[in-house]
Amino acid sequence: MSTALSDRATLALEATSRTARPRDWLTLGAGSVVALFVLLAVLGPVVAPYDPTAVDPLNVNAGSSAAHLLGTDDTGRDILSRLISGTRSSLAAPAVVILISTTLGTLLALAAAWAGGWLDRCVSGALDVVFGFPGLIMAVLAAAVFGPGLAAPIVALSIAYLPLITRVVRSAALRERHLPYVSALQLLGAPTPRIWIRHLLPNLLPLVLVQATIGFGYALLDVAALSFLGLGSQPPEPEWGLMVSNGAPSILAGQPQQSLYAGLVILVVVVAFNLLGTGLSRRLLGEDA
Repeated sequence: MSTALSDRATLALEATSRTARPRDWLTLGAGSVVALFVLLAVLGPVVAPYDPTAVDPLNVNAGSSAAHLLGTDDTGRDILSRLISGTRSSLAAPAVVILISTTLGTLLALAAAWAGGWLDRCVSGALDVVFGFPGLIMAVLAAAVFGPGLAAPIVALSIAYLPLITRVVRSAALRERHLPYVSALQLLGAPTPRIWIRHLLPNLLPLVLVQATIGFGYALLDVAALSFLGLGSQPPEPEWGLMVSNGAPSILAGQPQQSLYAGLVILVVVVAFNLLGTGLSRRLLGEDA
C-alpha cells in the first residue's frame, strides 16, 4: 500500500511540474521581452542604424531591403530606426503614469486603512467617482483644455489609474492593519511612520509590484491612443502610437509597413507586461491565474 501511495505522489509531482513548467517559461519569456525593450529605451539612439528623423524623399514607402530591414515610411525615414529610437518616449510616459498613480495610490490606501472612519469613507467615495470616468476620456479632455502634448494627459491618466491600485492595496492593508504584530508594535510605542516603512510596505510590496506591472500595459495603450489621436507626442517624434497614425493613409495605397510594425510592437509589449504581471502574481502572491 505504501508503494502505491508513493507512486501516486510521484505521478502527482510529475503532473504538477508539467503544468507549472510552461507557465514558468512563459513568465521568463515575457520578462526577457520586457528587459529587451527597457534596454532599447536606454540604448535606442545608439543602436539605431539611422537617424530616426532623417527624411529621404527618394526612398518613400520603400519595402524591406538590406539597407532598410523594415522599409521606410511616407517621408523615407527608416522604420526600424524609428521603432528603436521611439522605445524611450513610448515607455517613458506610461512609466511616469504608473509611478505617480502607484505611489499616490499606495499612500492613500495605507492612510485610509490605518485611520479608518471618515477618512476611509472619503477616500473610497472619491475613488468611486474617479473610477466612473474612463482614463482615456479624462486624458483627451485634459489635452483639449491645455493643448497637445503629454504633460496634461499624464496627470489625467495618473489620476484615472489611482483607483486601480488604491482599491487593491487598501484591501490588503486592512488585513495587515488588524494583524496581531501591528497591535504589538503599537503597544511597544513604535511610531506610525516606522510601522509603515519597516513592516506594512514590505508586506504589501509584492502586491503593488504586480498591480503596477499589469497596469503598465494598459497605460501604454492609453498613451499610444492619445498619440494616435494627435493629442500626445507630436511629429517628428518617433513614438509608436504616432507612427501608427502617420502610417494610416499609406495603408490604402498598399504600404502598411509603418502602421503594421508599430502596432505589432505595441501589441508585443502590452502582452509581455500582462504575462509578466500574471506570472509575478503566481510567484509572489501564490495566485493560480
